[in-house]
Amino acid sequence: MENVLIFISLAAATSTYLLWFWLLARKLTGPKAWPLVGSLPYLYMNRRRIHDWISGNLQSSAAATYQTTTIAVPYFARKQGFYTVTCHPKNIEHILRTRFDNYPKGPTWQTAFHDLLGQGIFNSDGETWLIQRKTAALEFTTRTLRQAMARWVNRTIRTRLWVILNKAAKERAPVDLQDLLLRLTFDNICGLTFGKDPETLSPEMPENPFSVAFDSATVATLQRLLYPGFLWRLKKIFDVGGENRLRRSLHVVEKYMTEALDARKESPSDDLLSRFMKKRDADGNFFPSSVLKRIALNFVLAGRDTSSVALSWFFYLVMNTPRVEEKIVAEITAVLGESRGGDSIKWVEEPLTFDEADKMVYLKAALAETLRLYPSVPLDFKYVVADDVLPDGTFLPAGSTVTYSIYSVGRMRSVWGEDCMEFKPERWLSGGGERFELPKDGYRFVAFNGGPRTCLGKDLAYLQMKSVAAAVLLRYRVVLVPGHPVEQKMSLTLFMKNGLKVYLKPRELVAPPPPKAAMSA
Repeated sequence: MENVLIFISLAAATSTYLLWFWLLARKLTGPKAWPLVGSLPYLYMNRRRIHDWISGNLQSSAAATYQTTTIAVPYFARKQGFYTVTCHPKNIEHILRTRFDNYPKGPTWQTAFHDLLGQGIFNSDGETWLIQRKTAALEFTTRTLRQAMARWVNRTIRTRLWVILNKAAKERAPVDLQDLLLRLTFDNICGLTFGKDPETLSPEMPENPFSVAFDSATVATLQRLLYPGFLWRLKKIFDVGGENRLRRSLHVVEKYMTEALDARKESPSDDLLSRFMKKRDADGNFFPSSVLKRIALNFVLAGRDTSSVALSWFFYLVMNTPRVEEKIVAEITAVLGESRGGDSIKWVEEPLTFDEADKMVYLKAALAETLRLYPSVPLDFKYVVADDVLPDGTFLPAGSTVTYSIYSVGRMRSVWGEDCMEFKPERWLSGGGERFELPKDGYRFVAFNGGPRTCLGKDLAYLQMKSVAAAVLLRYRVVLVPGHPVEQKMSLTLFMKNGLKVYLKPRELVAPPPPKAAMSA
């Protein structure tokens, strides 16, 4: 009798679950879902091309009308049993601006990143985030910070990047451009943040302990998002696997940050860390050392990977689009010809000043077009505080997670037109190509986030990317090493999995013709 009751209970539970799953599956507009495992088999099969797979699902007939899809996950993995993924600009605006307070980072994200980022600006919500945001906003609008960025960038280009590229060009040796750019942006953001240049970009290509540990800690932290919370917590208790690597890496990071902070206390400068040391929190107290170190580390994380990744994809697209390359070089030579005279030797003696960089309109358009197609952060997640309905009618229950795919937005014909897959900087220009102009619906382009969390360093990022792009393209044609595979690395930042191996061909510069007025004179 007892066995019969157990059998009936199991049968009832199974039937209830299958009925629940059937009702759930009817709501799905994404890939097919199976009992217990949901869509995980498809997620696993497409793990090496996850962003294109999500984009394909959003473009499918079931989802294309709303540009929103649902992907089922195991019933225990998320409260509502599926991920909601959207790329609809109106939905993104709703999440990032209209109902901003209803879509924070949330407990899952914050807990996973807490050991690395603490309550820094990129891992906090509410009042904690707002205080740091206001403080940072005041600093990022100052001309002195922009000047400091220009000095760091130009110094790194002049004394190290050009030396490495010249050597590779003379020896006809390939270089991994992504690695060089990653080192360059890391050195620059460390210099700007706490006035200490780790010099990872140098002819010897040294392994800097802080850089290596920072990489390892970031990867280990990202892995926490891929597994159920109890699993990585268990690994942390027993100090095994990724959690062991994270602990050891954080020890190195903490030591480096402590030394940097101690140095700033002894000798304040115009770097971000020194600036935050002078600020007070909401209670009128100076930020404690533990908070200052996490604030600085947040800026390093934000400023390092994003610009280098964007530049890597920029060079890849430019080398495969000669028409765009010619226009960029023509614009650079025209601007430098006006500011430095007709002697092309003077054009390559020094990197761009930021006044010269400001005049590079087509170059900025090409960089924005790169970020449209290959956003450095291809997707983002938000926690749903209270039940809500997106503008396209999609219901989001409280406690669930909504994902918006920035990568997919740039690939939607309904958003960018039939030529959405074409690398076309002209789509960003107006006034006969003389002005750079963002789309009227600003949430079609959220590579720099949107709403109250819009990237404060956007202008500094463009300044750095323009300077580096001009420094390379003015001297060299960049050619992909034959047979080198260019693939996306599946992480929260859109790295190239195998780097970007290229040859550098010295460029013959031709002075642009003088303006018509000068000719007639």
